[in-house]
Amino acid sequence: MRLWARSIWTAFLCAGLVCPPAALARPQEPEKQKQEDEKDRKKREKQLYKELASPYKKWLNEEVTYIITDEERAAFLRLNTNEEREQFIESFWGVRDTTPDTVENEEREEHYRRIAYANERFASGIPGWRTDRGRIYIIWGPPAEVDSHPSGGTYQRPFEEGGGSTSTYPFEQWRYRHMEGIGSDIILEFVDPTLSGEYRLTMDPSEKDALLYIPGAGLSDLEAMGMASKVDRFTRTDGTHLPTGRGVGESSKLNVFNRLEQYAKVQRPPALKFKELEEVVTSRLVRNQISFDYRFDFLRVTGDTVLVPITVQIPNKELTFQNKEGVHVATMNLFARITTLTGRRVQVFEDVITREIPESLLKATLKASSIYQKAVPLRPGLYRLDIVIKDVNSGNVGVVNTRLPVPRYEDQKLATSTLILADLIERVPTRQVGLGQFVIGATKVRPRLDRTFTTEDRMGIFLQVYNLGIDETTHRPSASVQFRILHDQSEILSEVRTSDQIENAGEQMTLENSVALGTFKPGRYKLEIQVTDNVSKQKIASSVDFTVKPAEETSAKK
Repeated sequence: MRLWARSIWTAFLCAGLVCPPAALARPQEPEKQKQEDEKDRKKREKQLYKELASPYKKWLNEEVTYIITDEERAAFLRLNTNEEREQFIESFWGVRDTTPDTVENEEREEHYRRIAYANERFASGIPGWRTDRGRIYIIWGPPAEVDSHPSGGTYQRPFEEGGGSTSTYPFEQWRYRHMEGIGSDIILEFVDPTLSGEYRLTMDPSEKDALLYIPGAGLSDLEAMGMASKVDRFTRTDGTHLPTGRGVGESSKLNVFNRLEQYAKVQRPPALKFKELEEVVTSRLVRNQISFDYRFDFLRVTGDTVLVPITVQIPNKELTFQNKEGVHVATMNLFARITTLTGRRVQVFEDVITREIPESLLKATLKASSIYQKAVPLRPGLYRLDIVIKDVNSGNVGVVNTRLPVPRYEDQKLATSTLILADLIERVPTRQVGLGQFVIGATKVRPRLDRTFTTEDRMGIFLQVYNLGIDETTHRPSASVQFRILHDQSEILSEVRTSDQIENAGEQMTLENSVALGTFKPGRYKLEIQVTDNVSKQKIASSVDFTVKPAEETSAKK
């Protein structure tokens, strides 16, 4: 899967969306023209940014703002659809994955761990990720050593800083053994001159000197001996206010050009290492290789657990069948992952889907679809769902990246599951209750993902109702359920059931129905279900649109 992500990134590169400088080589333009082009570029990007939906603005300007390159940012802003943006985000992390052969993306997990740590450790009136310490920590990770002075206090200057004793504001020095592209034994200094808890990255070692502007205080060795004046500190041209040194040569770390270079480099996004990309010269965007439908439903298990059946439907015409002794075989590898918004993996499942079709049925089968379902338990919350399907015979890949908002079912509040329209709804044998694909409790419910039926079909209806009130006298619920089907605002069908007519009705009630569509004219319809709880005096309604077509216009789904 990581190779897939890297291939997508190569496609972005080859399409000119994230093109390295060498690929954009062109004759030098006049300086004025360059400046005008740069102004136009920034203006276009600003306008594109305004048009972004909020989640993608947050991703761009909060989650990856310190590690995304200028080329990647420009490419992201030029994308047109949310599907493209989701694919870009997956590829963004894919090319940064140092272990592409594993399911986990350690780089992404570590990145969001760093953000969480920065928010917890470095907040100071602004979120921790926005502080200088947060920025450096997110980009470079934890330092090898931290010399912390949270209260400031007495400080003995080293000889290269002029020696002598002074008092300081709170400050920290972080030492990194090595920073890629910068060097070894790097020391970064953060100072809190406002005493607000917000430490600023500085390239001036004198910024922490709390006595800098107090005459006669915090003198250096030479100043104390009358061999130098404290006023000299304010005439330096190297960007510092350090005292004159005691005859020792200037340290390379204090050299103004070295300090400026280091200050700039440590705040840049880390360099990308496009592993394997040079070898992939004919890659293409995979989002169009295999198109498939998907849906997820929500059914309450407990107050804090929701069962989420995830259904995937692949048109058979998208697959490559190979003839093996008169039987045509297609094989798909399916991978799905559910993660939190911080990138923490919650669920991963993989499966192999095989279709074996006799020669005589191949033509009809290509008009149908293959359907797969996996039910996973999740806690309420907002997740990200990634689904990847690979056709083994052709190597083609299809990808879906989407939000997965799992609802919370509150106690005492009337609620329902997802309303499912099914092309198959039937009871299962006792030994299969709760087992296998499409089985919900004692019923097999196979969703019709496009909600399109023919006049020869029976449309299955499935809905669960939760938190019905219980009558203290009968110890049973007292509720009524109205089913209505509308066409062009006209009522085509209406049926009312009571909880007494529904098997095993209690605090939870399962509604199952089946409607023959033979008398329905082709067109769009709406199904409405309203539940009235006579005990708690609550009402709740669910509705869904569906389409009816003549039998010859729609192929059966398998």
